[in-house]
Amino acid sequence: MAHHNMIDAQLSENIEMYLVRVAQLRQEDQPVPISQLAQELAVTSVSANEMCRKLMEKGLVDYEPYKGVTLTAEGNALAQRVLRSRRLWTTFFTNALDFPAQVADEIACRFEHVTTDELAGRLANYLASETDSSLPTGEPAPAEQPPCLTELSPGQWGTVVAVDTDSVATAFLRQQGVLPGTPVVLLATASSGTLLVEVHGQPLALAPVLGQAIKVTKEP
Repeated sequence: MAHHNMIDAQLSENIEMYLVRVAQLRQEDQPVPISQLAQELAVTSVSANEMCRKLMEKGLVDYEPYKGVTLTAEGNALAQRVLRSRRLWTTFFTNALDFPAQVADEIACRFEHVTTDELAGRLANYLASETDSSLPTGEPAPAEQPPCLTELSPGQWGTVVAVDTDSVATAFLRQQGVLPGTPVVLLATASSGTLLVEVHGQPLALAPVLGQAIKVTKEP
């Protein structure tokens, strides 16, 4: 029975890894080619093809022959849950335990697959309380104004809705992939105010003024 449970756990982890990678590779809802997915996961195209067919049978992806895979609503929800757990753990290991960002991310990748919703919620509340206690109070933003990137809690993600800055800064952000409609995650805020965020699966450091210029919609 223990051996059977171990196999189930490994299968579940593999499924989550595939879904997360599809979520990170997708661009404008275009299918992710099987060959690209296989390369990213360091598996053969045959193995990736077999797993994607299993995911399709489970209703987690839509598979188009010769085009690739896209996540279903259920598959995307699962991928985002795993990614949220990873971001929370990365932030915790970086801020609370002072691990280097790369090491923290590697450890978080192991923890993400065994994190329950309750644990993720407790971790998010802890990180939010730690951040809130170190921030000065101030007037809330007007209700009709979207919040700034700086208003996200560590581990929280949002979607960019506008960039309110000069043309040079806007061009820089565009080069980094920070555009309206782009999902972005606040990983941590340094004592200097510099923001460490994740965009398209890559870490990016932003000056406080840029964080104020990026308007987002908060995601739960």
